Amino acid sequence: MTKVKAIVLRAAGINCDSESEYALELAGAQARRVHINKLIKKEITLEDYHILVFPGGFSYGDDVAAGRILANQVKYHLHEPIKKFINDGKLVLGICNGFQVLVKAGILPGGDFADNSQKVTITYNDSGKFEDRWVYLAPQTQKCIFIEPGRGIYLPIAHAEGKVVVGDADTLEKLQSQGHVAFKYVDSNGKEGDYPVNPNGSTASIAGLADSTGRILGLMPHPERFVRRTQHPHWSRLKKDRSSDGIRIFENAVRFARQNL
Repeated sequence: MTKVKAIVLRAAGINCDSESEYALELAGAQARRVHINKLIKKEITLEDYHILVFPGGFSYGDDVAAGRILANQVKYHLHEPIKKFINDGKLVLGICNGFQVLVKAGILPGGDFADNSQKVTITYNDSGKFEDRWVYLAPQTQKCIFIEPGRGIYLPIAHAEGKVVVGDADTLEKLQSQGHVAFKYVDSNGKEGDYPVNPNGSTASIAGLADSTGRILGLMPHPERFVRRTQHPHWSRLKKDRSSDGIRIFENAVRFARQNL
């Protein structure tokens, strides 16, 4: 493959689509921002693309619940094309609001548009306020293609509804034992902790989820906001060989697509 093609989904209220497009281009993909209505009307199809990104923002103002309206559009209007996209072995990334969409559409954690027995959701932060800070993340899975196992990363968050909630202990055990937990919030020493280490009160410090194949990833932090070292809050103190953590998520996706799709 000479060029990996990525599609960044747009809708009213989404405001991180340009940054996501830039990150993909920087990682070597040919990226395009596309409004969801063009997919619903079949003016554009997913067949020619290898990576689908649900970017951050506040889709439809989060007026019902964060990501819920866009999730319903995906679930009831784009079920078949996205299901085929996933079954064809392609990649899906949901960031912040996009993560909320993937969970509420039933795409995560199982990757299969789960039925109405949804047992995982994302809701209001325990702090009761919008959290805008940088956080440390520790990877929890060996099989997600977006992630480098064992390599902790540092990314910014910006959300009011980022708390991952799990319906019961059995569901949590399955998430952890089956490799669905992609990242956990930790401190600078890699240890879990209370607020602000866990900035929203997520169950088991969960910051991101992946499907069973490792080709679908959703996370609350914003990798597209740390794709150049000068975006780090202390960039002038960093070693010159310090790479930006966010770009590696996009580079890993583009590399996988180039080699396998």
